[in-house]
Amino acid sequence: MKIGFVGLGKMGGNMVERLLLAGHEVVAFDRSPEVVAQVVAKGAVGAESFEDLARILPDRKIIWLMVPAGAPVDESIATFLPLLRRDDILIDGGNSYWRDTQKRAEEIHGQGVHFIDCGTSGGIWGLKNGYCLMYGGPREACDAVDPIFKTLAPPQGALYAGPSGAGHFVKMVHNGIEYGMMQAYAEGFELMNNSSFDIDLHAVSQVWQHGSVVRSWLLELAERALGENPQLDGIADFVQDSGEGRWMVQSAMDFDTPVPVITMSLFARFQSRQKESFGMKLLAALRNQFGGHATQSK
Repeated sequence: MKIGFVGLGKMGGNMVERLLLAGHEVVAFDRSPEVVAQVVAKGAVGAESFEDLARILPDRKIIWLMVPAGAPVDESIATFLPLLRRDDILIDGGNSYWRDTQKRAEEIHGQGVHFIDCGTSGGIWGLKNGYCLMYGGPREACDAVDPIFKTLAPPQGALYAGPSGAGHFVKMVHNGIEYGMMQAYAEGFELMNNSSFDIDLHAVSQVWQHGSVVRSWLLELAERALGENPQLDGIADFVQDSGEGRWMVQSAMDFDTPVPVITMSLFARFQSRQKESFGMKLLAALRNQFGGHATQSK
């Protein structure tokens, strides 16, 4: 198939390469000409602009957006829509908020263009291992791009989740679960590190991968990190979030669904960013006020 691809970052560039290796034709665009040149060297056709990319594609255009959530998605859609015709297909493969996706799909469908939301998981390892894809939108349009999904995903790694928004919703829940799993690993390894035993954490991460009920790919990545840097020297205890955890907690409230583990894992990330906590200072002051407990000076 011939597909336009916008956004050649850490995941996007590898996705293009995986498509090229399978024989698909890719017309690629990125704001960085240097990045475009890299995929051109691997067999892609480079585009100089959105207009140029749309011009090169055949009559039923298929365009995959791999850009950050929010304004970049809206700006890309606004630029492409005047260049597209009825039955052309736009795919948002990033981590967009599912409610935003539903609004975009309604607007785009009103102009006769199909919009597919595709949650994409696999990170920087997807080129080799494939990407887990969770997609939603009009079924006919999804079926039309099935060869693309089958190429990007490993066997049984792609799922039609339902109508518009369902793909991004499932990916949001996926990432929320990931938050909780990562937090549990982090807390367990910290407890072992702080104990009175001289435990080889790298060895633990290895043995848990053989027969243990907590084995996972995340644990394999923990083994890799601890093998490269056993004390994690030079890494600040500052953890960013990319939005999906917040959206999941909000969605859980919207649907009256308790998600305490995922909520606390999100708040733990917030806590990691504090240089100092006013709330903890107040706790110390309150203990001093009611019980005379000593406070510590900075």
